[in-house]
Amino acid sequence: MDEVVEAGANLEEKNMTVHYDMEKMLALYCNYTMRRRKQFKVPLVRDLSIAYMLVTLTYLYIGVLVFASFPSPPLTKDCIEQNFLDNFPSSDILSFIARIFLLFQMMTVYPLLGYLARVQLLGHVFGDIYPSIFHVLILNLIIVGAGVIMACFYPNIGGIIRYSGAACGLAFVFIYPSLIYIISLHQEDRLTWPKLIFHIFIIILGLANLIVQFFM
Repeated sequence: MDEVVEAGANLEEKNMTVHYDMEKMLALYCNYTMRRRKQFKVPLVRDLSIAYMLVTLTYLYIGVLVFASFPSPPLTKDCIEQNFLDNFPSSDILSFIARIFLLFQMMTVYPLLGYLARVQLLGHVFGDIYPSIFHVLILNLIIVGAGVIMACFYPNIGGIIRYSGAACGLAFVFIYPSLIYIISLHQEDRLTWPKLIFHIFIIILGLANLIVQFFM
């Protein structure tokens, strides 16, 4: 925050791009998965709204302040590192503390994501969320191995978020809701050509958004 205040506002550049993070999607599905397995009495809509709001405010707070205060000129906005903490020198104490807390966050979030993957994958494939310790071990090795391989051969967090976000957004934001709505209307004999064309156009927009990511 001190660096932001000292730098002041630098918004001369016209290209301001906002990227969605997968954490919003994970907040939704982790919350839903746990509720489906446990009979919580707390309203689902309220908790999801709070999760979305907190995640959105967190990323807006950091992203907007850093982008606005980055010294441009003399530097360009392209100099901003994709990893937020890489924008600070290694000798910065606060960034070192932030990395420690980030490590703690990953250690606590991983079991939650592993549970989410186990419920969604093993539950649908084997009909049981815990078929055996061997199945769970193999799944955990695949999850950890995928992360390690990406860190070794493609350590580009911005690209990973862009591609995975566009792919998952295509499925969960553009395709699934549109298809479910189309099927629902068809079963009720209320599907019309304008509604069908409109929702197909939405799906095409999502597909175009995914394709564009590979040319940016």
